[in-house]
Amino acid sequence: MRRAVKGILEEGGFEVHTARNGVDALDQLTRVRPDVVTLDINMPEMDGMTCLAKIMAEHPTPVVMLSSLTEKNALITFEALELGAVDFVAKPGGTVSLNIDEVAAEIVGKVRAAATARIGRARGLRERLRSAPAQTAATRPGQSGEVDLVLIGSSTGGPNLLADLLPRLPATLGAPVVVAQHIPASFTATLARRLDDLCRLRVHEVDRIMNAERGHIYLGRGSNDVVVARRTDSLIVKSVPAGAEYRWHPSVDRLVNSARRHVPAERLVCALLSGMGDDGASEMAEVHAGGGRTIAESEETAVVWGMPGELHRRGGATVTLPSYDIAERLADWVR
Repeated sequence: MRRAVKGILEEGGFEVHTARNGVDALDQLTRVRPDVVTLDINMPEMDGMTCLAKIMAEHPTPVVMLSSLTEKNALITFEALELGAVDFVAKPGGTVSLNIDEVAAEIVGKVRAAATARIGRARGLRERLRSAPAQTAATRPGQSGEVDLVLIGSSTGGPNLLADLLPRLPATLGAPVVVAQHIPASFTATLARRLDDLCRLRVHEVDRIMNAERGHIYLGRGSNDVVVARRTDSLIVKSVPAGAEYRWHPSVDRLVNSARRHVPAERLVCALLSGMGDDGASEMAEVHAGGGRTIAESEETAVVWGMPGELHRRGGATVTLPSYDIAERLADWVR
C-alpha cells in the first residue's frame, strides 16, 4: 500500500517520503517537515488514530486519512476528522486495496487541497463555535410561507462543520434542509446518525423518495446525487445515480439546479461551506441573481476556501460569514 500510494502521489507531482508505521512517521516529522501526511487507520506498532493524535499535539500538519469501506471504519474516520484530520479517502478494496488506482485522482486532489488547509485556525474556531451560547432564534415561532427550502453544500472539512452548525438550528426552523456533502455511500448513514443525535431537527440519509418537511434535515446519500422534485403540492427529495457530468458527489450544483426548477429563487436559502473546487458556486450564484439569499463561508474559517470562495468571487453571495455566524443567519432568514 505504501508503494502504491507513493507512486500515485509522485505521478501527481509530489515529493514523497514514506514511513513504516506511526512511530517511524513521528520520528520523520521533525526532519522532513512535510506539507501533508497521509495516514492509514490500520498500521503496525502505532495505529493511525494514535499517530494522528500525536501529530496534532506535537507537529500540527494537514492529514488525509485512508480508510476501508466498512461501518466500523466509518465511525473511526469521523473520529479522525474530529481529532483534526482534514479529509479522508475511502479505499475501494479493503485494508489491502489492490485496486487503489481507482481512487488515484481523488487521493491527489485531496492531498493537494490539504496542502492549503488551515488546520490550527479552523480547530480553534470550531471550539469558539461550540462554546458560543445557544442562539436566541431557537425560541422564535416558525413563520411558514417565506422560505420553502434550505440548501447546504460542503466538501473538505464539511463533516465537522455540519456537526457544529446543524445542531444550532432551532427546532422551529421554517423550512426543510437538504445537504449535499461530498462523501462515499458507505459513510453517509453513519454521519446521518451522528448528526441526528446532535440536532434539534431530525436528520435522515436520503436513501429513498422522502417528503421534504419542516423540522427535518435530509443528507444526500454518498456517491450518488440528491435532487429535489415536486409531487402534486409537496416537495420531495430523492437519491439518484451520480451524474457523469459532475465531478463530486453528491453534487451541490445538481441539488441546487433541481431545486430551482421547482421552487422560485426568492423562496430558496443556500449556504456553501468549506470544500475544494467550485461545486455549487454557479448554481447558488443563479439563485442569488434570481432574488434568493445565499451564504458563503468566509476564508477566515473555511478549512479549504475553494467552493465558498468561488461563490464570493462571482458576486453570488448575499453575505460571506465565518462558520460560527452561519446558523444564526439561517435561523433569522428561515423563521
